[in-house]
Amino acid sequence: MDKKLIILARIEANNDKVEQVKAELLKLIEPTLKETGCIQYHLHQDNEKPSVFVFYEIWESRALWQQHLNSVHILEHRSAVDGAISSFTLNEMTHL
Repeated sequence: MDKKLIILARIEANNDKVEQVKAELLKLIEPTLKETGCIQYHLHQDNEKPSVFVFYEIWESRALWQQHLNSVHILEHRSAVDGAISSFTLNEMTHL
């Protein structure tokens, strides 16, 4: 059985903040891919509703993913998009 952690993070930007949120999300990719335990970190934007973004992530373990949540670039990101996000949903998943 595959013990890797799959993360689906859905971020919806306020309609007037889509480009700001997109730019800030794109900044997360490079440093995150360098983190220990990050196997995959892909950002997607909805074709019909461009304010919706989804990260599809694969991590070696939940512990390593939690380290990611406390990384400097994630903390800086939270500050940079404060007030620009209308909704955020996170799903921790297991491959069957």
